[in-house]
Amino acid sequence: LLETANRAPSAGNLQAYEIYVVRDPERRAALARASLGQGYVASAPLALVFCANPGRSATRYGDRGVRLYAVQDATIACTYAMLAATALGLASVWIGAFSDQQVWQAIGSPEGLEPIAILSVGYAAEQREPARRRPLDSIAHYLD
Repeated sequence: LLETANRAPSAGNLQAYEIYVVRDPERRAALARASLGQGYVASAPLALVFCANPGRSATRYGDRGVRLYAVQDATIACTYAMLAATALGLASVWIGAFSDQQVWQAIGSPEGLEPIAILSVGYAAEQREPARRRPLDSIAHYLD
């Protein structure tokens, strides 16, 4: 998962993100509390916390790097990890609803970073039908 996330494209190839690998049950429980009580964060064996590193992006892109590119870099890396998990037969849940401050405390308060997403990874407890998606003709707009 980490190797795949590391290969994700990023603005200027700066990789303006950090990934915190959380295996410790107490820290996962703290992340579950930070995630508004989403208990599967604690029950899954692994949580990956993707943080934007705005300072890294600012070196080349200034304010736009801080506001946008670092966040995009972190989300792309998370998406790559999520796709890798699926390819390995694992289940994952992208968590975006959380208290930044509580996540920060759970991962050790790293200076200058912004938590963007938590990816809870494990084996699915149940098999679900794929979620319905909008039809392509309602989201794709061709400008020929």
